[in-house]
Amino acid sequence: MLRVGNLQRSIDFYTHVLGMQLLRRSENPDYKYSLAFVGYEGNPAQAEIELTYNWGTDSYEMGTAYGHIALSVPDTYAACEKIKASGGNVTREAGPVKGGSTVIAFVTDPDGYKIELIQRPNEAGGAGLR
Repeated sequence: MLRVGNLQRSIDFYTHVLGMQLLRRSENPDYKYSLAFVGYEGNPAQAEIELTYNWGTDSYEMGTAYGHIALSVPDTYAACEKIKASGGNVTREAGPVKGGSTVIAFVTDPDGYKIELIQRPNEAGGAGLR
């Protein structure tokens, strides 16, 4: 679960920039929060990210416990190009991890959360995030 400062802005990032789908959304007026769940292809076997907007809170301290979300992609280089073309912020261009051969990249969402893209072994040449 990620606490976000603007729910629609975050939904737009995860759906338009990272290519996820909005799976479901709910409002809880009694406790003043809204939820949105995003993921790939609506497949219940896939992981989902819960975006939580606490009404009236537009930013959060990141804290020291959070590191990043990691997403597996077929081609990290192509994913970075697609993200940049969609207005996303690539903060570490695609390339081998230091001391290894796995190709990674990092992007940052509108609230500052880091997302690592990890190229699946033997899958270079894919068309983007999925």
